[in-house]
Amino acid sequence: MTPLLVASDINVSFGGLKVIRDVSLTMQKGEILGLIGPNGAGKTTFVNVLSGFQMPDSGAVSMNGGVITTWSPERRARAGLTRTFQAVRLFKELSVLDNVQVGALATGQSRAEARLSAMNVLEESDLAGYAGQIADTLPYGLERRVGIARALVMRPEFVMMDEPAAGLNESEADELMTLIRKIRDDYGCGVLLVEHNMQLVYNLCERVQVLLSGRTLVEGAPKEVWAHEEVQQAYLGRSGR
Repeated sequence: MTPLLVASDINVSFGGLKVIRDVSLTMQKGEILGLIGPNGAGKTTFVNVLSGFQMPDSGAVSMNGGVITTWSPERRARAGLTRTFQAVRLFKELSVLDNVQVGALATGQSRAEARLSAMNVLEESDLAGYAGQIADTLPYGLERRVGIARALVMRPEFVMMDEPAAGLNESEADELMTLIRKIRDDYGCGVLLVEHNMQLVYNLCERVQVLLSGRTLVEGAPKEVWAHEEVQQAYLGRSGR
């Protein structure tokens, strides 16, 4: 398969402090790629670069063979590159359906088209029963799933999820794992999973890339990454899994 999302030699500094150092990433449509590392490793900053919320000091981002480094987040989303956030950022006073519809409207759909698209995504995500519920009344686990649905309504080629399992209990994390697999299978999109839940990453991802102090430490299949001595020392503990 031809890589469709590529970040090449990305560098980012804040106030003279380098937080991303020559990090590259290649991702194919239809794969689930894990991006892990300890707090402060640069994961969220790197995803911000991919999604257009942070301009790199140097390096390039391309999709489908075209350079998108200077594109706005909105333009990237319309082109098929969407994301979720650590903080869900729902419109608390709106219904679940209206929250997802906002994402569809951003793609240029009419109100009628956007409402239909939003309802379809809620059904595909097993959230149709909550369509009329006000977002502020949702339990935390459902909030996170609605945030994912809002990203999916744009029918992305790639979706980046920033710590989607944060704050979820074991049962909710298992439901999330099922949902992410379903997203990949039903939409055919690539999923970049930035996550601290190592069991989720190990069971879900075909490849894992580890950041440490703003650099790529190692990347490969989960078993290979988990066996890497520096990964165990820096992040997983000497016991690995």
